[in-house]
Amino acid sequence: MIKDVDEMTEAILAIVGRTNVGKSTLLNRLAGRRLAIVADLPGTTRDRLFASVTWRGREMTLVDTGGYFPCPSLDSTKLPLHQKVASQIKTAITQADAIIFLVDGKDGIISADEEIAQMLRETGKPVVLVVNKIDSFKWEAQAANFYCLGAGQPIPISAYHNLGIERLLEAVLDLLPAPSEELSLPPEAKLAIVGRPNVGKSTLLNALLTEERAIVDDVPGTTRDSLDAVVQWHDKRISLIDTAGIKQRGKVARGIDYYSLLRALQAINRCDVALLMVDATEFVTAQDMHIASYIMELGRGIILAINKWDLIPMVQRREFQHLLSLRFRFLSYAPFLYISAKLREGTDRVLPEAWRIWQQRQKKVAQSQVDRAVKQAVSSHPPAVKGMRRLRIIRAYQDESSTASFVLAVNDPGLVYSSYQRYLEKQLRRSFGFQGVPLRLIFSKYRSKNRREPEMMQV
Repeated sequence: MIKDVDEMTEAILAIVGRTNVGKSTLLNRLAGRRLAIVADLPGTTRDRLFASVTWRGREMTLVDTGGYFPCPSLDSTKLPLHQKVASQIKTAITQADAIIFLVDGKDGIISADEEIAQMLRETGKPVVLVVNKIDSFKWEAQAANFYCLGAGQPIPISAYHNLGIERLLEAVLDLLPAPSEELSLPPEAKLAIVGRPNVGKSTLLNALLTEERAIVDDVPGTTRDSLDAVVQWHDKRISLIDTAGIKQRGKVARGIDYYSLLRALQAINRCDVALLMVDATEFVTAQDMHIASYIMELGRGIILAINKWDLIPMVQRREFQHLLSLRFRFLSYAPFLYISAKLREGTDRVLPEAWRIWQQRQKKVAQSQVDRAVKQAVSSHPPAVKGMRRLRIIRAYQDESSTASFVLAVNDPGLVYSSYQRYLEKQLRRSFGFQGVPLRLIFSKYRSKNRREPEMMQV
């Protein structure tokens, strides 16, 4: 069974308002870090974004929402996306314990604010009316004008300048229900869904959550921020991170696209396992290879998900798989999943595979076992002579400070051939597994008398 993050014991607090009133700025301020993209362009935030905040010992889950469009654009190509954003806002309100209704103190009350106020009154949910962009005393009187919205006493703040935030949080705590008893939670694996734009990342997220958490649209780049959602698979917790499509560096303009790229790379940085989605109808691009290399460099577990597999004719599939394995031969240790996120075919294998790789990354092997396995490998296939000298491995052990890293103390790190390093890696995998996890071999010069930290060389 999959449980959404909304079933957590933390109180859910939704930030709602029209476009460009500062919702994402407020989320970033309350979270203490830049989670949502902030730009002057109305409608920058489209999906629901989540952040955990603790105030006076009380944990809250903040939900940022897209800007409310009271009168959708007459452009028929934009209307469906506006409707999806409106649906996301309503979902956030329905699931929230309380609402932060954010308005713009400098703009004053406009019809969109009145429509939102009416919508919130109909829900019966507790509401905190917050007047943003009150940057100085001369603007505080303006906040009182918002009483007529019928949403309670207006609280003046400046999210950008960090003014009035404590008063806002105190008002929120007064409205929230009493906290439920905290539960002991099991370990949590973090799975980032990454790939080029429009390969089906958000569709897969929705399939795994069995709900429309991320907006799905045919327009490339619909997802701009990284979205987190915690699911419970059997008795295991997995945090899913959907990301914006990673474009080629030369095609990323400064602004929203640039920050979306940073969010995607940060998502890989903080995940345990990265699921790289590839569009089967476009085969493998250079950008797919670059993303895979980045995941490897960071030492994250990796799953290759070949999406839109249903669109590949049966007679071509075997040849496709052969060519794919050649293209990704540097990822021979990674599992390949052939899926259709849209039809939800093969998606049931994603969570079990992610959890298995997460477990592999936690694996610890005793020094005696590592040393024995490496020496057996050397005995079966000695290293080649380099000039007049041959590589000797004195001892080997797993590095406790780094995931899936092994230190091999040798007579001379310069005698290590890359082909022999690949051979040793293969033997370590054969002995200890580590499927889906890149192994890092560190060759250090063995010093028998000098007990100082050995000189390290990674090849």
